[in-house]
Amino acid sequence: MLETLWQWLEGAGIAQVLIASGVGLAVGIAAGRLGRSEGGVRKKGVASKGDKSFFKGIQYLLSDDHDHAIEEFTKSVQVNSDTIETYVALGNLYRSRGDIDRAIRIRQSIILRPNIDQGIKMRAIFDLGKDYRKGGFLNRALKTFLEVARYDPSDVRTLKELERIYEELKDWEKAYETRQKVARLEKGDHRHILAHYLVETGKVAAEEGDMGRAKSFYSKAISTDKGCVDAYLHLGDLYFARQEYKKAISTWKKVAEIAPQFTFLAYRRLEGAYSRMKDLAPVGNFLKECSRSNSDAFTHLALARYLNNESDSEGALAEIEKALELDPSFWEARRFKGEILLDQGREREMLAEYRDIITHLNVSHMRFQCTQCGFEPAELMWKCPQCNRWDTIGLKDVGGPVAEHPA
Repeated sequence: MLETLWQWLEGAGIAQVLIASGVGLAVGIAAGRLGRSEGGVRKKGVASKGDKSFFKGIQYLLSDDHDHAIEEFTKSVQVNSDTIETYVALGNLYRSRGDIDRAIRIRQSIILRPNIDQGIKMRAIFDLGKDYRKGGFLNRALKTFLEVARYDPSDVRTLKELERIYEELKDWEKAYETRQKVARLEKGDHRHILAHYLVETGKVAAEEGDMGRAKSFYSKAISTDKGCVDAYLHLGDLYFARQEYKKAISTWKKVAEIAPQFTFLAYRRLEGAYSRMKDLAPVGNFLKECSRSNSDAFTHLALARYLNNESDSEGALAEIEKALELDPSFWEARRFKGEILLDQGREREMLAEYRDIITHLNVSHMRFQCTQCGFEPAELMWKCPQCNRWDTIGLKDVGGPVAEHPA
């Protein structure tokens, strides 16, 4: 029962945890354990009252009634202060309600107990670290989790807590080192996460003016994960800044190969590079090729822009229509269509277009969604802020599934 309560608020809710393991069995274990002191001797009368309160507290947790659960657990510790399970439950409840000070005091009271089992003490220190992080005390949380990691270097949960703090502190190199440790202990493909940390480290180097170091990190990110779109984009940006336009172009074109759904991120970059080279013809060829192999609204709009610049307004309008067939709510495409019609003096068609626009007023022109938790950010993000997973956010197709970035 102690372990069940410690799992609470770390993943599934207490109800799911108890149901998954068998509510009857879990509550039975609780009733048996609570009838004993830490030394294993039953305290008659006084202990049984504590048992009832703890038992009620569990029932309230199952009903998701946290206020009454706190009330009953508080009664339980007043009757029998030796039961650590109750303090653990109270601490988690206070943390979930945002009462971080009380949660911290409860953890500290457990840690300071004489003759406490070392495993229980370290678990309390782990919970204290979570309290600190929830309260925004990142440096304290970091110090606390490092203490737990020294006690048990192979505890993946502790390592992931450290990794998350390093992310929040933007200490990308430490986050990278920590994820390497996780990868040695946990099965699965960790390359895409490691690549993102390398890219972020490269961005910091670039901001500091160390372009050589930045290039090294971007290149290492690509070697680590061939599908890291962000690495190609920033490596191309670096080449562009150095006026190495051919290298920039070849790097950005890789995005279309590895993740066609994110090709739109490279279009404007390519236009900028080709314009510096005074030759936009390759842009048109590239876009025409993409429109055949990757039929998405953004590709057709980019091709429409190119054709319009080449004085092919009819071809541009045809590409815009293809874009709107795929995504009727694509406002940028509708606005560009209106600009072309107005330039050509086609007021009647513009009026018809305006009527069509009215039917789509409540729809955003570009939407993104996480494939794991359904979160819809206002802009593209490589890590979902809700479920904390990398590379799960993609374009949300109208009436269809989300286009997920390959891990």
